[in-house]
Amino acid sequence: MSPLASDTVPLPLLSTADVRAALLARREIALIDLREEDPFAQQHPLFAVQLSAGRIELDAPWRLPRRDVTIVVYDDGEGLAEASARKLQALGYSRVHLLAGPNGNGLQGWRDAGGELFRDVNVPSKAFGELVEHAVHTPSLPAEEVKALIEGGADVVVLDARRFDEFNTMSIPSGTSVPGAELVLHVRDLAPNPQTRVIVNCAGRTRSIIGTQSLVNAGIPNPVAALRNGTIGWTLAGFALDRGQQRRFGAVSEANLAEARRTAQALADRAGARRIDAAGLAAWAADASRTLYRWDVRTPEDYAAGHLPGFGSAPGGQLVQETDVFAAVRGARIVLADGGPAADGVRAAITAHWLAQLGWDVAWLTDTDPAQFTETGAWLPAHADFPAVATLTPAQLAEQLAAPETQGRTLLLDFTTSAVHVKGHVPGAWWVLRAQLPQALQALPAADRIVVTCGSSALARFAAADLARLTDLPVAVLDGGNAAWTAAGLPLETGEARLASPRIDRYRRPYEGTDAPRAAMQGYLDWEYGLVDQLARDGTHGFKVLAPASTAASVLA
Repeated sequence: MSPLASDTVPLPLLSTADVRAALLARREIALIDLREEDPFAQQHPLFAVQLSAGRIELDAPWRLPRRDVTIVVYDDGEGLAEASARKLQALGYSRVHLLAGPNGNGLQGWRDAGGELFRDVNVPSKAFGELVEHAVHTPSLPAEEVKALIEGGADVVVLDARRFDEFNTMSIPSGTSVPGAELVLHVRDLAPNPQTRVIVNCAGRTRSIIGTQSLVNAGIPNPVAALRNGTIGWTLAGFALDRGQQRRFGAVSEANLAEARRTAQALADRAGARRIDAAGLAAWAADASRTLYRWDVRTPEDYAAGHLPGFGSAPGGQLVQETDVFAAVRGARIVLADGGPAADGVRAAITAHWLAQLGWDVAWLTDTDPAQFTETGAWLPAHADFPAVATLTPAQLAEQLAAPETQGRTLLLDFTTSAVHVKGHVPGAWWVLRAQLPQALQALPAADRIVVTCGSSALARFAAADLARLTDLPVAVLDGGNAAWTAAGLPLETGEARLASPRIDRYRRPYEGTDAPRAAMQGYLDWEYGLVDQLARDGTHGFKVLAPASTAASVLA
């Protein structure tokens, strides 16, 4: 097959200097790292966002909603950049560039130009958290003091600012799950006595700092402190964590709701976030020259019960923690919605006050009404159209795998995440990274046919189209993916016996799970402490930390 004419036109280049100039001028730009999460986490520029080459059709449409935004893609010598850029062009993106340096392209070009490189994930948010503590001296207490308060029967409440599933996995004894954006809304009901000490924790540092400072900024009368270094600090001190706890925040009283609304909205105004009504939102949505993200910052449960059309789900605490995921275009506009009869304008305003300090052009919607929340169900991100592929049901696949005439002649490929594959997969399935499919095929067993699957069959459909170009064998997709197989009551296999690609799709955070090595946890804390200096060396962040209300000023960094 001859190449398309567009494939023969050289891709335009943007240099490290060009990217830095756009960031400093706050012009819209998306700097896309096409590698898998683990190599991305080892080294990348501050505002690079990780979008795996193998997931472009699934993730680009919702993460890069404006088709003529400036996009710069790179890899680190893996050969992903040009093919991915062509794929983005095929999806309608008109301003796709390769990252160039003085002696070559890609991440090496950034290195050659002297660009600062960061490790880990969600680095802009984590670095900002460190800057907040550095600038306004967010109060904190070490694990030893917090444990003594709890065991001594002191008047203290421990509020866990992480997602509920993280809290359920491991938590500080006596803690209650209150994800970050919920803190200002619920703290007065959880600690009604102004003498009650409030301790905010997360797994490491960022959400503890941001959660604590949210309460300080909101002016609650209680003494407030972060648990220094979160569950990592607790573990390094030799203390045991609880498992499987279910404690969550409850209802909000009318008086406390009114006070939470007043303080949160005043903070958003002072931080420079905008108030926007439905007419203003319509005007922003009609502006084809700007990227617009629309996020509902309530809990996933509240969102599923009813939400505004056109808004995705991004709980406020996670939106502040993972801004690079939810807003891949630096310099874009963001509109936040809260609403409903119980909490109109609190979570959106408190989240907006943080995003404004992070340098975003952010507004929160002021005129929502419960009657407008007409859509229900979990958020379904936009994606590219699925290609036409052959499918088979779980029952048909089970029969094919067991029939004597076809047994052993079906190559089954699983494109779910490696962690999910290891926990349970269709017996005989090989785990493969889509971006490494051509290489994997060279080493996989011979077969008469190929069946592909993933968690839901979404990614598998795009992988099947790849296989149609790479092989003459018949290819089919397991309709509904592994979820449908499991729902049909069919058996699962566990383990790593059939890995056709290295497990680089997920970077293991040193603060997650219950078995992280102590050295890794301490190394992670040491890295976080150094982020303020790295921000200064990089010089592109544009963060602005809101000073305590008594100073009526901001701390510029």
